[in-house]
Amino acid sequence: MAEHAGGDNVHTRKIAEFVSALTYERIPADVRERIKLLILDSLGCAIYGAQLEWCRILQASLEALDQTRTTSVWGTPLRLSSPHAALVNGTQVQGFELDDVHRQGVLHVGAVTLPALIAVAESHAELSGRELLAAAVAGYEIGPRVGKCMGQEHIGQGWHSGATVGVFSAAAGAARGLRLSGDATVHALGIAGTQSAGLMAAQYGAMVKRMHAGRSAQSGLYGALLARSGFTGIVDVFEAPYGGFCTTFSRSQDRFNLDELSAGLGERFETMRISLKFYSCVGSNHTTLDAIRDIARRRPFTRDDVDKIVVHGSQVTVDHVGWPYRPEGLTSAQLNLPFCVATLLLEGDVFVDQFKPEAVADPARIALSRKVKVVHDPAITAQGSAFRHKVRVDIHFRDGSVERETREAPQGSEQSFATEGEIVAKFKKLTRHAMSTARQEALINAVLEMENLPAGKRLPELLKAE
Repeated sequence: MAEHAGGDNVHTRKIAEFVSALTYERIPADVRERIKLLILDSLGCAIYGAQLEWCRILQASLEALDQTRTTSVWGTPLRLSSPHAALVNGTQVQGFELDDVHRQGVLHVGAVTLPALIAVAESHAELSGRELLAAAVAGYEIGPRVGKCMGQEHIGQGWHSGATVGVFSAAAGAARGLRLSGDATVHALGIAGTQSAGLMAAQYGAMVKRMHAGRSAQSGLYGALLARSGFTGIVDVFEAPYGGFCTTFSRSQDRFNLDELSAGLGERFETMRISLKFYSCVGSNHTTLDAIRDIARRRPFTRDDVDKIVVHGSQVTVDHVGWPYRPEGLTSAQLNLPFCVATLLLEGDVFVDQFKPEAVADPARIALSRKVKVVHDPAITAQGSAFRHKVRVDIHFRDGSVERETREAPQGSEQSFATEGEIVAKFKKLTRHAMSTARQEALINAVLEMENLPAGKRLPELLKAE
């Protein structure tokens, strides 16, 4: 393949060579076990998401546009072309703010990696279970590193990292699934990178926010498939001083750290730093909800006892979720911290049943949300992206007393990862409406014993609607 003249692509090259050379045997045992749990969680989110309004609109629209019927839309009987299936499946995984998150890299990793990779396994290559696991780890390792390279400023400037950074996870996983060489993987990354786009204003009520992960999955799949055919991309997609991913999205020559792209690659696995969600809302809200539950355990209270709640957090938390709530749709409800706090106080939980359409304009939740204030704590911001979700929550009670709780990371985080039993229980809870107990068990077993699967195609077969 033709090389881009003069491209200094040491980091892009290191990533591509890691992806191309990664095998099941090179992956540590704890990472192998973790990736299976992460995959199961994402698939459960996708099956639940299949019936959501925005996903159904997308399914119907693409079915009318696309006459190709090769690749499954998970949790449905529908089949589309592989790029369109990747678009829908990624949207479904991210469809209800229940999927994983790499907090430091600011990325929902499964939603961008798995739809492209499983499309490859179903429609473009014969993969064993072990090869599928290796390709998944390749994808899960790369996107978070790009997010760390760009830092918290990336989302602070208004870019939605799932739609920008996510293309690299998708391309890496798909490239490994297609068994591309290191050279071809460079081009797959370069093709995917130039498709990066996504605006954070989508969080304020727009359905399109749900689609950002799907577009990343689709772009990464295009990158890998085109590279396999000899199509060339930007070979120094990260390093290019003009028009490269890092310089363009940071609007600078120095507000990023290229060393993060390949630091510890193959030795320190970012897959182990991916967190799972047990609340149906954006990850930035979870530490606050856990802190309130911690306070309630030692001092039970009702919402009527509360005068106000002050959440002290990073600047990213304030900007991302701390705005005064406006009833503009379920997306804004799930991304708004004051509204989610009000939901917890009123409903006792913040899961799928708490976010029916009528909740968006619930006067009681809106009124209670006005008692919640999110304020910037410069000391938390100074701790860097690893602590961007750290909060100190002060509950001021009407009797004049104050209870305080600090949480650095929530349940399901790398510091307190969920058990297999908790993850399986969440999967069953999310999929009970869509499949029988026998099908649930078959899919759980296929994922948790994936290294024994003779063919990766077994997964999409089990993901179809019964």
